[in-house]
Amino acid sequence: MGSPGRRLSFFSSHDVGNTTTLLLSEDGERLYVGARDAVLALDVSHKDTVLLKSKLDWSPSEKDLEECSMKGKKMADCPNFIRVLQFLNSTHMYACGTFAFSPRCTYINSETLTMSLNTVEGRGRCPYDPYQRNTAIIVDGELYTGTVADYRGNRPVISRHLSEGSRVDLKLDDTLGWLEDPTFISSSFIPHEEKIYFFFSEVGREFNFIDKFIVSRVSQICMSDVGGQRTLQRRWTTFAKAQLLCQAGSELPYNVIQDIDMLPPAEGAPADDTLFYGIFTSQWAVNSGRSAVCSFSLTEIKSVFSGNYKVLNRDRLQWSARVQDKVANPGECGLHNASDNALRFVKENFLAEDSVRPVGRGLTLVSAEHTYSHLTVQRVQAANKKLYTVLFLLTEAGHLHKAVLLQSGPYIIEEVQVFKPPQPIRSLKLSIPKGMIYVGTSEGVVRIPTANCSYYWTCAQCVLSQDPFCGWDPVSRACVEVSDTQTALSQDIDGGNVEEACNSITLTHRTKFEPSKLPTASCPAGEPVSVSLNEVVRLHCPAASQLSKQLWVRPNSRLSSDLYLHLEDGSISFVATPATLGHYLCLSTENGYRQTMAIYHVKQKNNPMAQTPPDYAHLHTRAQPTTQTVARPGLHTSVRVVPKTTELRPAETKPSLSIRNTQVTTRQLDKNLTFQVKESGNTEAEFPDGKPLLAARCPSYLKELVVVSVLLVLCLSLLITITLYVLRQHCQRRTAPATGAPSRDSDRRTPEEQEALGENQFVNKYNGQAPLGGHAHGLICNGNLTASTQNLPNTPF
Repeated sequence: MGSPGRRLSFFSSHDVGNTTTLLLSEDGERLYVGARDAVLALDVSHKDTVLLKSKLDWSPSEKDLEECSMKGKKMADCPNFIRVLQFLNSTHMYACGTFAFSPRCTYINSETLTMSLNTVEGRGRCPYDPYQRNTAIIVDGELYTGTVADYRGNRPVISRHLSEGSRVDLKLDDTLGWLEDPTFISSSFIPHEEKIYFFFSEVGREFNFIDKFIVSRVSQICMSDVGGQRTLQRRWTTFAKAQLLCQAGSELPYNVIQDIDMLPPAEGAPADDTLFYGIFTSQWAVNSGRSAVCSFSLTEIKSVFSGNYKVLNRDRLQWSARVQDKVANPGECGLHNASDNALRFVKENFLAEDSVRPVGRGLTLVSAEHTYSHLTVQRVQAANKKLYTVLFLLTEAGHLHKAVLLQSGPYIIEEVQVFKPPQPIRSLKLSIPKGMIYVGTSEGVVRIPTANCSYYWTCAQCVLSQDPFCGWDPVSRACVEVSDTQTALSQDIDGGNVEEACNSITLTHRTKFEPSKLPTASCPAGEPVSVSLNEVVRLHCPAASQLSKQLWVRPNSRLSSDLYLHLEDGSISFVATPATLGHYLCLSTENGYRQTMAIYHVKQKNNPMAQTPPDYAHLHTRAQPTTQTVARPGLHTSVRVVPKTTELRPAETKPSLSIRNTQVTTRQLDKNLTFQVKESGNTEAEFPDGKPLLAARCPSYLKELVVVSVLLVLCLSLLITITLYVLRQHCQRRTAPATGAPSRDSDRRTPEEQEALGENQFVNKYNGQAPLGGHAHGLICNGNLTASTQNLPNTPF
């Protein structure tokens, strides 16, 4: 949100919250939102903004709120939370809300957003509790719901409403235990089968060796079902359910379903190629915090429902496999005309014996770091006319992952931080015609584009993203969205091979700059980094993406681990010495492709003592921008920090003989600096104004050698002087006459007292004043200096 290159639009209002239900028009121009005490109509036809077109207030009265509070409910849970919002026909919608724990339903004009005068009771159509999950779908003017039908939430039901003519409303038989404390997730309509599939999780009573073992289910009902004539009157005769098994090999299954979405078959493919992608978590501690995505085919689901069914022994309350012949086929449409014996058989045999296993008998995607809560899926045609499946996964931390499913496995293209701080996700909706994703939260609605190809600024980055939505256009030299009108786009979704995809395109000078092409006669140009000896230097390396690896190299040198510290963010740190001065290159490698991200030239500052300035000024401090956001492809937007630096200019600083405080210098490459590699081998750096910067020469250490030699001569001279002085004093003491007899006081002291007195006199002679004045320099040099001055221990003069 707010990053450059991202067109994230956010709608919020002070009186709008808990956008739990989203409904998108067929043309994608309008988004209807079911929120707390309101239904909204948002205009999403504009590119960069989401506008409120109209709003319908639908809230309980003060009397309803008082009755809700008297029932022991919190006032925060008593408003009307819209939980059902479906198109009834071309002109009206059907909406239901919790309405202060007394569900109500109504008809709403989709154009004017006006509500009918009369509302009806919503029991069995909408949950009482706003925290209970439900599902609803309208097909041919009839409402199919999965929810609870009582105030306490103990009567789960799958039912049909709004039936007309000879058709009657149906529901499950409450006394048969067809559902065991379910949590409804979603429902889908399969047109060619005329069936409605419900997805939910419940307690698996067939696993009696484990207490409250949660299993994921898929159930089906036929739209043509009208109930039995004598047995199962006004009850489903085609209800059947089976277990969804999201499991890899012999590992423990991911048994709790969180969300599921249907992917229709490709154009020209059979209808049985319909796939269902679901998010699953585990109730086992070994898989705690992990999420898995599994896909199930409609062919597999139909095969399981057409197989054998288990039977429940109601005396022992145990499930077993039936061995005798089947009287009827449970789940088969048209059983409402069957005999009472056949209806009694399907009444007790509604659990399929086999489980629905995932496509490929394995997990589509598994994440040990992120907990996914919602997903949506889309089939995309790449530039080579090949179809790819793209998953959009929302994490509980407020991140959107876009992943493409390849033969080698799932590949996460990018990660978008939708919310900061994280917010509870209420709903997720995909608009394929508009290429947008809508996320409903407790505070509003966020619109995210499914593709943002301008985010990649080179052919290499566009190809490395392996995004089927994007391809590199050699004509406009830009990464553009794939369409039917564009041809000859550079793209490699399966391999991400930059050399093959961009072989006909001239790469930028920056990506062509390789360490092997460095001239040997002179050092290459780079961003100058002026340091002093014994100063801690830190060089930053911008990452091309989170999937890339960063590598530091030096021309004709090796980075020893004894001298260099490689940090987690990819930067490198070292102490400036004559051996560490020179040039450094930061390389980014990804999928076998290498590119240069930064070049630095670390050199020593000019010695201020070697100059004689006419006057002296105070210390000059120059402040630079503290943060800069760089839009780079990958999972995150890279943020580079250029800290404030304090520079000692030679012409403005007084020469001083005091010990210099060790400083930490941090540098990072300016994004406006580009590099040119000429065929002759000479390297130049060019700034935005077009003035070239001559190649820097290799550093010279003649001045340092002269200074060290002078200091050595001075030290030897001082040592010789002190030695001569000590010898002279010694000779004088030997030739000096005696000063006479000791005094009376001294005679009274014992020899031990006289010796102690001599030692005290020697100590008192230098008490508080060390030789050469103050504390000895050697004590400061070898001591541990405070961290506030950023000094290193054992720093020499």
